[in-house]
Amino acid sequence: MAPTTTTLTAIADEKTLRASFVRDEDERPKVAYNQFSNEIPVISLAGIDEVDGRRSEICKKIVEACEDWGIFQVVDHGVDTQLISEMTGLAREFFALPPEEKLRFDMSGGKKGGFIVSSHLQGEAVQDWREIVTYFSYPLRTRDYSRWPDKPEGWRAVTQQYSEKLMGLACKLLEVLSEAMGLEKEALTKACVDMDQKVVVNFYPKCPQPDLTLGLKRHTDPGTITLLLQDQVGGLQATRDNGKTWITVQPVEGAFVVNLGDHGHYLSNGRFRNADHQAVVNSNCSRLSIATFQNPAPEATVYPLAIREGEKPIMEEAIPFSEMYRRKMGKDLELARLKKLAKEQQQLPELEKTKLDAKRLDQILA
Repeated sequence: MAPTTTTLTAIADEKTLRASFVRDEDERPKVAYNQFSNEIPVISLAGIDEVDGRRSEICKKIVEACEDWGIFQVVDHGVDTQLISEMTGLAREFFALPPEEKLRFDMSGGKKGGFIVSSHLQGEAVQDWREIVTYFSYPLRTRDYSRWPDKPEGWRAVTQQYSEKLMGLACKLLEVLSEAMGLEKEALTKACVDMDQKVVVNFYPKCPQPDLTLGLKRHTDPGTITLLLQDQVGGLQATRDNGKTWITVQPVEGAFVVNLGDHGHYLSNGRFRNADHQAVVNSNCSRLSIATFQNPAPEATVYPLAIREGEKPIMEEAIPFSEMYRRKMGKDLELARLKKLAKEQQQLPELEKTKLDAKRLDQILA
């Protein structure tokens, strides 16, 4: 599917949803964006550095959440509230810019970083109802500031600070999971080799028919761990029974939602869940979220770091992260292609019946 050449904010006031965003019935939202659940734990990190203090209690809560959902929220995380406010405020200013300003940083065609509607992934069967800005922020040597929007003024500098603080928080959380696996606390960070960080700023405009589409389709993140900052509107949803039931995660002011990714799932030999989630939209107001993906280097080895007694490895062989990612994306696209093909084949008898009925009508009217 060719990328949308305009922006969503330019078409958000249309009365009907464009066909490129309409999802099959089985993929459409089942739970409202503001029907909140409190099942996802909110964990305070106050005291996490106290070796003989609250650390063990905090670690226990984080491990339980990773085993149960693969998702939890953290507060008292040490990221300055003023920095969070500046980051979200400047992001909103960017998405309010005229379409031509945003499209100066169009990242379609394989460009690394910038602005796009829906996703940078090629071959999407259906588009997501969102605009995004993507920053590739780590490793530092790979930063390409020409792909970082230069408006609004000051956003680049704030994003630099934000990405640095989030890198520190992610490493602190990975230490906890390493210790829970009986490893040295740097084990998961070292397994990433030279940790990659990608910041994706999501803007979900109000949608004319939100019951027909998704802001972000169902998926698990391929990387190690993701830190998501969301506003108070609501829209992040999670499932742990393969999509049979969904919950909408309760927004918590200033909290980060932590999602474990596929890489973290494999390193733990399946002990920690990879969070199965999606984002829904609404017709009342826009929503903003900022996802910070902490990923291993492409050459990093993907294989369980700790296999408990009586368990077998959940992977047949050790592979580079680049190969794991390639297989995952290829499988997702192939499943979408097969689904589309099955749908077309299902429609063929109906099409033939319609043609036959039309032919009979022609004979009657002849």
